[in-house]
Amino acid sequence: MSRQHDPFDTYLLRVFSTLMTERSVSRAAARLNQSQPAVSAALKKLRDILGDPLLIKDKQRMVPTERALQLEASVRIVLGEIDGLLAPAAAFDPATTRQTFRIGTPDYLAPPLMASMVSYLRLSAPRAHLVVHPLNQGFDYEAALADGELDVVIGNWPQPPEHLRMAVLLEDEVVCLVSREHPGAARLTVADYLNGAHVVPQLYSVTQRGVVESHLAALRMAREATVTVPFFSMAPNLLPGTDLIFTTSRHFAEHFARLLPLAVVASPIDFPVMRFYQLWHSRTQHSQGHAWLRALLSAVARTADATQALRPVRGGVRRAPPMAPRTPARR
Repeated sequence: MSRQHDPFDTYLLRVFSTLMTERSVSRAAARLNQSQPAVSAALKKLRDILGDPLLIKDKQRMVPTERALQLEASVRIVLGEIDGLLAPAAAFDPATTRQTFRIGTPDYLAPPLMASMVSYLRLSAPRAHLVVHPLNQGFDYEAALADGELDVVIGNWPQPPEHLRMAVLLEDEVVCLVSREHPGAARLTVADYLNGAHVVPQLYSVTQRGVVESHLAALRMAREATVTVPFFSMAPNLLPGTDLIFTTSRHFAEHFARLLPLAVVASPIDFPVMRFYQLWHSRTQHSQGHAWLRALLSAVARTADATQALRPVRGGVRRAPPMAPRTPARR
């Protein structure tokens, strides 16, 4: 049953607890750094609220009533809980933390980037745990961030949700990846691109169009999705010995070109720069551990060998959509 005007406050509880320890108004007042009249007034208010004298004078001391003895342990537990709530948060120490960090990421980031992230994490926070959650069309990443299921989401779609906080991690150019035997392995024309056969991954967000499709639509152009695959990482494996074209970021293309007989070709269409960023919910904005994780991701983007060909963004978070000119970060 709720009370619109709750008669109790922390001060009254502290006076009661101190009186139960000291059994004297004067000693309780000195311990609380209060005047005797103030403590006496608080005791009177407690008596009125509880309908019990609580402490009764007996010669030179005060004796608690049965009701006061019943309340004593509960009041001290409540005060302990309140003190715990008001205590400053313990400083985050990556070297000793056992915190579990949860990152949602699509598979269009080249594996070396996540490998560098894990390497940095193991060196800096050897007792921490990491859970990497795949993003797909059936997964609501916005709800996952709000509910605490995820701490950070990495993405690159053109219009990230405005209610989420964002920091740009890195920028990359859009290129084409083809078989080394492809007729356009040295150079692709616009006609080659528009008339070619493309392998296109399914988007992991039903509410967002990809960078490539959005730009082609703006130019009133279209490509033929000859092969559609559920994962980005599947696409490069389908290219060798075929006429298929895969449009992706340079760091992703160059990673697979080192593993498979593939050629990285400049895109004949001038796509906007592809920006990768991290998103998080405001509820974790001031969490020391989560701030450390976000800083770690930014450090990986700046320094990892896997991203040395990219253009890392050094200003952190911003509110503007990622296709807009670079501005200070989203606060």
